[in-house]
Amino acid sequence: VFSHPGGSDAADPIFILGMPGAGSTLIEQILSSHSQVEGTSELPDIPALARERGHYPKSAVELSAEERKAAGDAYLTRTSVQRRTERPFFIDKLPNNWMFVPFIHLILPNARIVDARRHPLGCCFSNFRQHSARGQDFTYDLGDLGRYYSDYVRLMAHVDAVLPGRVHRVIYERMVDDTETEVRRLLEFCGLEFEPQCLDFHKTERAVRTATSEQGRQAVYRGDTA
Repeated sequence: VFSHPGGSDAADPIFILGMPGAGSTLIEQILSSHSQVEGTSELPDIPALARERGHYPKSAVELSAEERKAAGDAYLTRTSVQRRTERPFFIDKLPNNWMFVPFIHLILPNARIVDARRHPLGCCFSNFRQHSARGQDFTYDLGDLGRYYSDYVRLMAHVDAVLPGRVHRVIYERMVDDTETEVRRLLEFCGLEFEPQCLDFHKTERAVRTATSEQGRQAVYRGDTA
């Protein structure tokens, strides 16, 4: 199914996904500091489109090439209302989109997908401490958190196996230890030239609407993040 043609040709979206508390806000702030990238927010459109026909993921596998293109175009239309600049790329940083990586690939094969990954202990403890909004019920119980993290890692490993190189993984701890190297790797994956302001992301003026938005206002550190 992954080799089937179809989907929108657009390369506008950059998806940042993974577990909450794994650095997605940090990555968004780094990328949105680039002159070619617009940061938006956590957009609900991929889950809505994936579940539109019911019984996901079976429904996604059954989409024709024309339906995949229509779904990709529908995503671009739906998200256009969130855009405020003429920058060619924009970010969708809904963490839960990890469940829909195969769907994203089918409808937007040229979109970039970035997996924000953090050590399970730090990641799950950060989630357990944070009183999350509706839709993150798994964060209220340590057992649920562990199973959710395991499911996420298992699906992403499958994607790596069947679509090697399709997803770029940013390990939070590596970003802390060698920020410039990791930022350069991230920009290269996104097809972007290096710009120094991406290292001074904490100076970028933009609204950040997540539970740990302060992470985007500070230099990289090992504390709790999102």
